[in-house]
Amino acid sequence: MLDLKYQACLTNYLEGFVSSRRRERLKEVLDERTNHLTIVLEDVYQSHNFSAVLRSADIFGIQHIHFIENRNKYKISEDVSMGSTQWLSLHRYQKFENNTIECLNQLKNKGYRIVATTPHEKSVTINRLPIEKPLALIFGTELTGISEDVKNMADEFVSIPMYGFTESFNISVSAALCMHELSTKIRAQLKNYQLSEAEKKEIYLNWLKVSIKKDELVIKEFDQHYYEGKNSTSNFG
Repeated sequence: MLDLKYQACLTNYLEGFVSSRRRERLKEVLDERTNHLTIVLEDVYQSHNFSAVLRSADIFGIQHIHFIENRNKYKISEDVSMGSTQWLSLHRYQKFENNTIECLNQLKNKGYRIVATTPHEKSVTINRLPIEKPLALIFGTELTGISEDVKNMADEFVSIPMYGFTESFNISVSAALCMHELSTKIRAQLKNYQLSEAEKKEIYLNWLKVSIKKDELVIKEFDQHYYEGKNSTSNFG
């Protein structure tokens, strides 16, 4: 985590490289971001599927996406994600003995209810899922769905109502439908669904960086002046 004074000074400095219209747009989108709902993708194989999920997450204002990589490594298709990766907070689980258990334990420790999407278990339909507590919504691999570890650790199972002969939706379609339903309910029924002020400041700074060409050079110049100022009697920023 950045030193708060450094973060504030750097933010103020980078704002000078971004138009006022752009800054207003960043803040407008940031005000609607939420981590009350987070998305977990377990061993999704097709890059266009999780790239489409990222695009939908950005559209519906869901900030955090978690990738469990036990067998399959995620690869982003920028043609599908439409650059959404730069606006999202992505978390990868690939270095543990069991990445699924590690991911779900971390989310549980943060207060999330683990909700597994599957049409095969006793489940509630997505429109009946309670949204008062933070939700971690999990989607499994294309062929076999969620793993046994997810089934064992899930607090609840959810499904999407279907009225035709086909058994299930494509993962990206399923995720988009669920995100639309839940994000709409969260915004309508909860007062404090937005990010904390501390997280907003951190994400806003990251968004400023990706809005500036050659941001590494700009930050390097800032650092030089900032640390020179700290070592003298003057203060930078």
